[in-house]
This record gives sequence, structure tokens and C-alpha cells, in this order.
Amino acid sequence: MKESRWRIPRVLMVAAVAVGIAAGSYGVASAASGSGSSTTSSSTTAATAAPSTANAQPWGAQRSDETLLTGTTGDKVRELALAKVPGGTIVRVETDADGHSAYEAHMTDANGNPVTVYVDKSLNVVSVETGGPGDPGNHA
Repeated sequence: MKESRWRIPRVLMVAAVAVGIAAGSYGVASAASGSGSSTTSSSTTAATAAPSTANAQPWGAQRSDETLLTGTTGDKVRELALAKVPGGTIVRVETDADGHSAYEAHMTDANGNPVTVYVDKSLNVVSVETGGPGDPGNHA
């Protein structure tokens, strides 16, 4: 009689342990293969957030106190920047909150080096800076 009293709790305990082992094994297998949706998005986000040094933008993301330029002004700033840096590639054009000028064009030169072209409100290039933030660069 005493043994039948422990039979149901023992069966439940064994079943719970088996379910726990199965779920844990599935989680480990999913993480290892990358088949789980949360694992895949985390891996993708990490890879996107930390690009290789060769592809990294030295300026980082757009600052909240600067606004992307569009329309005629954006087109003109792009045109002026590309004329100053032949073979360069525009990354973004935006207002300049640091006081160098009214607008700035973040770009890379033909060799992939960072360059910032500063343009005043009259749409004249006022300076060209090579190097990223914190890099003393060359001001031309």
C-alpha cells in the first residue's frame, strides 16, 4: 500500500525531468544551428551592429541634433562634395551641429578613407577634412 502512494508523484517527477531534458536539448541544438528565430535575429543584429573594420563608417550613426538633407540643397551639397573628392562616395549629407558650417557631407575617398566636406549656407565649400572623429586628419 505504501508503494502505490508514491507511484503517481514518482511518475510525474520522472516525466517533468524528461520534458526538461528534451526542452534543454532542443534549445542547445537550436542555438548551435542558428535555427531558432530569436537566435537568428540576435546573430544578425550583432553582425550588423559590428561590421568589419574595413566596412565601418568612422562617423557612426547620424546624430539626433543633425538633419539629413533632401531636395535641392541635398543635391547641391552632394554635387559640391563629389567635385572636391574625385572618385569619392557619399555616405550621407546633413546639417552640421558642430559649427564648422551649415552643412556637411560624410563620404569616403577613392581609397576608402573618411572625408567630411563642409558647405556654408551660400553653398560654398568652406573646408575638407580627412579622417574620422577624433582623428586629427587634414584640413584643406
